Amino acid sequence: MSHPDPIVDIAAAAELEDGAAPLDEATLMALRHDRAGVRRWERADAFALLVGDDLSLVVHPRSRRQGVGGSLLDTVVAEAGESALRAWSHADHPAAARLAATRGFDRVRELWVMRRAADSPLPPMAAPEGVTIRAYRPTDDPELLRVNATAFADHPEQGAMDAANLAERMAEPWFDPTGLLVAEDRDGSLLGFHWTKQHSADLGEVYVVAIAPEAQGRGLGGVLTLAGLHHLAGLGVREVLLYVESDNRPAVAVYSRLGFGHAARDTHVMYRRGT
Repeated sequence: MSHPDPIVDIAAAAELEDGAAPLDEATLMALRHDRAGVRRWERADAFALLVGDDLSLVVHPRSRRQGVGGSLLDTVVAEAGESALRAWSHADHPAAARLAATRGFDRVRELWVMRRAADSPLPPMAAPEGVTIRAYRPTDDPELLRVNATAFADHPEQGAMDAANLAERMAEPWFDPTGLLVAEDRDGSLLGFHWTKQHSADLGEVYVVAIAPEAQGRGLGGVLTLAGLHHLAGLGVREVLLYVESDNRPAVAVYSRLGFGHAARDTHVMYRRGT
């Protein structure tokens, strides 16, 4: 059955064909909460969305290899002028790589999806002395935002989370306060948090793990990650995934020790045009 918004139908068809959703969370949230701020270009079997400098371009599988994507991208680039543009290729699609190369987009980032079977044994979780691991409380919001801002000061997406964006995420149907685990110091300050996400009965996610700079080096990243994995296992999910920058070797090492693996098909690539 078709959807009143053709974008939904085209995106669903692309996901079925490619095995990866073509629109990321930030774009979907912008469509829901700030639709007027999303620039749209639509064709019969394709669309492009621009949220700030972030571009999403999706072509229905039945219309690929016919020049539709290139024509649509040329229109977007012409109308965006000299603006910098960033675009993700989810699942590192070869056609996206070819299109990027011919339109002056450089490959600048790789994001890995790592996965583990939830029934793989987990070591017991033990918090460092003086640290309490507990579930989120609404009064944690200011400290949560402080830790997030300092932990992700150099991260182009996560570091931008403010009170309004936090509230939007917590208004999503999947949000469960018991799945947002925080590490609290003796004085009540937050040292870090692990925000888990349950996509379905079978799939969970290590959504965000953040450690305040002053608390780094104490092993809290591994402790909080493990606490979240125990939480997700208790929900009965069959698989847990996470996203990590491919060049973040310390994080990749932590996740690998916890049983996460990466397959080549699970690579998302960012292309950028302009500065």
